[in-house]
Amino acid sequence: MRLKNGLLVGLFLLLPFWLTAQSEGIPFITKFTAEQYGGGIQNWAITQNREGLIYVANNFGLLEYDGSIWNKYPMPNSAKIRDVSIGENGKIYVASQGDFGYYLPNRNGLLTFYSLADSLPEVYRNFDEAWRVFESGEELIFCTFNQLFIFKPDKEIKIIPTKSSAEDFFFIDHKLYIQKPSEGLFFLRDGKIQPMPFGDAMKDKSVTGMIPFNEGSLLVTTLDNGIYLYQPSTGFDYWRPEKIKEIQQAGINQLLSLKSGNIAIGTQNQGIFILNREGKLLYHLNKEIGLDNRTVLSMYEDVQGNLWLGHNNGISSIELQLPFTLINEDAGLPGTGYDGFTDGKTLYFGTNNGVYTKSGNNYEFLDGSNGQVYSISQAGGVVTIGHHKGAFQIEEGKLKKVSNLLGYWTFRSIGDDFVIGGNYQGMSLFQKTQEGLKFLHKIDGLDESSRVMEKSDNQTLWMTQGYKGVYQIRLDEDYKTAKVKFYGTEQGLPSNILINVWNVTNRLVFSTEKGIYRYDSGKDRFLPDEFFGNLLGKDIQVSYLEEDLLGNIYYVSQKATGILEKLPNGLYKHETQVFNRIQDLLNDDLLNLSILDANQVLFGAKEGFILFDKSKKQLNDVKYHALIREVKLKDSVIANSYRTENDLVKLGQAEKTILPYAQNDIQFRFSAPFFQRSQRTLYQHKLIGADSEWSNWDKQLVKEYTNLPEGKYTFTVRAKNIYEQLSEPASFEFRIYPPWYRSIRAFAFYGLLVLVLLLGFYSLLNSKFKREKRRITINQEKKISTMDRELRSSEEELQRVKNEKLESEVISKNKKLTLSTMHLLNKNSFINSMKHDVNMVVKKSKNQETKKELSRIINNINKNIEGDEDWNHFAIHFDQVHGDFTKRIASTYPDMTAQEMKLAAYLKMNLSTKEIAHLLSISVRGVEIARYRLRKRLELERKTNLQEFILNF
Repeated sequence: MRLKNGLLVGLFLLLPFWLTAQSEGIPFITKFTAEQYGGGIQNWAITQNREGLIYVANNFGLLEYDGSIWNKYPMPNSAKIRDVSIGENGKIYVASQGDFGYYLPNRNGLLTFYSLADSLPEVYRNFDEAWRVFESGEELIFCTFNQLFIFKPDKEIKIIPTKSSAEDFFFIDHKLYIQKPSEGLFFLRDGKIQPMPFGDAMKDKSVTGMIPFNEGSLLVTTLDNGIYLYQPSTGFDYWRPEKIKEIQQAGINQLLSLKSGNIAIGTQNQGIFILNREGKLLYHLNKEIGLDNRTVLSMYEDVQGNLWLGHNNGISSIELQLPFTLINEDAGLPGTGYDGFTDGKTLYFGTNNGVYTKSGNNYEFLDGSNGQVYSISQAGGVVTIGHHKGAFQIEEGKLKKVSNLLGYWTFRSIGDDFVIGGNYQGMSLFQKTQEGLKFLHKIDGLDESSRVMEKSDNQTLWMTQGYKGVYQIRLDEDYKTAKVKFYGTEQGLPSNILINVWNVTNRLVFSTEKGIYRYDSGKDRFLPDEFFGNLLGKDIQVSYLEEDLLGNIYYVSQKATGILEKLPNGLYKHETQVFNRIQDLLNDDLLNLSILDANQVLFGAKEGFILFDKSKKQLNDVKYHALIREVKLKDSVIANSYRTENDLVKLGQAEKTILPYAQNDIQFRFSAPFFQRSQRTLYQHKLIGADSEWSNWDKQLVKEYTNLPEGKYTFTVRAKNIYEQLSEPASFEFRIYPPWYRSIRAFAFYGLLVLVLLLGFYSLLNSKFKREKRRITINQEKKISTMDRELRSSEEELQRVKNEKLESEVISKNKKLTLSTMHLLNKNSFINSMKHDVNMVVKKSKNQETKKELSRIINNINKNIEGDEDWNHFAIHFDQVHGDFTKRIASTYPDMTAQEMKLAAYLKMNLSTKEIAHLLSISVRGVEIARYRLRKRLELERKTNLQEFILNF
């Protein structure tokens, strides 16, 4: 483990007793001037409501602080407010000059004063001062010098005279105590003012404070007569804490019991004293140490553990619950802090101005040390100082120079008898002697500035150069020369800059630009260190590492400061949040932290030092609210944080806000009453209805939206304090009406107008359509008529052509049929002629054989004439020409004979009787007889012409 300061365990064990005699340094204090809070100089009382807002009774009225902005609410008569109290109903009760009452939010959330004193009978109305207001259950008590006014719901005001003038009032455990300077202490019981047992002991004394102390006892302070412990059975006894004489001479104005059990005493001219229950002084803060005003008129401890002081001129907030205290110019130590050290008796502080020491209550400058100090440590059994002007050591409380070489950074013991000092030009060797350190010589072989170095053994040192890399320095046996080997990116380091070497967990580690590395001697390379990589991350840039006696490792990086707390099981717990309070206060020139003991660490700061006490209670998980402080439309405020409902003051809006479209530019101002480094509180907001995601975290307290379209919206905001604790969110709902031309009525009108226009347009179109239809119809009719005529003409022409064609075809077929018929007639005629000739031969022939053969020929001729083959061919052609005549007449007259069918066909062909006789091979008379028979078959009347009937069939 690296013990930079070379401390002995015994000294660490003794140190806590010395440090806790009085807390080292002062707490963080935030100061507000009258110009900052915009009120009068005097602040008579302070309180806080359930949402965390601070309220102050001020000369100019009621002050309100939300962590970002102070607001002022004057009294109607511009009177001073002497006391303020928050009721269970959320009302802000005030007691003031010539009046008392309460502040209540109006419709827009703006606090407005309502007087209760105006309800008093006229005889009691003209009082001078109302000094105190208390709430006990349903009772509300306003205290004036001469009367107590008690208000209860739905009951008459109860007025109790004090009989003699009262000076102050105290409310403890629901009991009201009254201080009468000429008579002592009294209390209110059963509506009557009664003497307090042993209360006359406070006669002629000005009682300024009363708090519960031990069981059944009270601690009582007086302005000039000291502090008393009151026991109901024995009365008042002096309580004599440390610095009692100084406290008494300061004039006690206020007494407050803190949540930690400690006691705060506010004085007239010496600020504030904070003591524990045993009376030991923990802090004394006054105008010279921490405060801007020596008079404390009021005190209040808020829910976050901050102690608020109302001064005769200004307001202060002291962060008592933090484990940090400041050792800076306010505490008596000026300059920027670079290094700290203790030898168990004296604290040493190295600053840019020189060395300061503290062995009592005061910080003293060490003569001859003026100038830049880089380090204070113990080497060779003496306290050594690394200084711009050279190397120094402390002898009997005085500074002694041991080397004139400029710029000594640090010192390391090497072996039992020597010390190495790193300086601007390399390294020097010192020898340990009875008189301290003795400069021997500069070590040859190294000319690099050696600010950070650690030894791995008595012959080997590792030195890091912030902007060059790592050097391994091997010393020869007499420590005169050094063999130097350079390591950079080629040996595994991520870069050659921002590298430091540290001795923690009994080994050397190297912090780099990107993570912490270790040296592997077997590979002669640097490798990422898994231990720190797993705990801190692989890419963290650590600027400082230090380990305390318990194995806890403190570190400072560019983005965070933290501790790796070693647990009993050997594991480590990583904590950073509490250190966020100091991150931006640390010295950003040469970061430094010094282990003073197992629980106390000293950080070099831009202004002095910051002492961290690990034994103090760490962060509380404080719940706090983000508040929408103001909703603004152009120049008009429409809402604040609070509303009133059923006579109770509540957070948020009473009902949804509806805005006309003309007011669609809206601005929100918000805050969060977290008072530790409130300027570093971050905010995140989202407008539901417009934003899909939360905004980025930033410090802006105002968000403005312009030209929002109509719709429903909810603005939500939340805060994140310096410790990264999230607040409860705040929301504001509103709705923007559409412009008149996009309203429901407008759209209804538009719909009606559109309907009318559509109907008119439809009517117009319909009329136009009808006219056009009529015109088109007429034109079409004309065209159709023309086309019809043309079509008829075309059809007639076509029919004519078709008829002509048919006629031509009929004529052609008739010609063919006629030719066929003529051919048939010629054939039959020829055959008949031949038959006749053969018959003549038969008649003339006498040869029977010849006659027989000729008769056979005549029979064949008859068969040929009577055959149907020629007729069938004829019938086919005939039906094609005459529309299936034979089929039609055969189906109509199924009894017709073949001879009659042939006769009808020949008649259809309009053949003559003679032609028919040839075709039928009958005589003309036979044709006439056949015609007669056909008429009978056709059942024709006498007047019907057979030829015409056949032609038309």
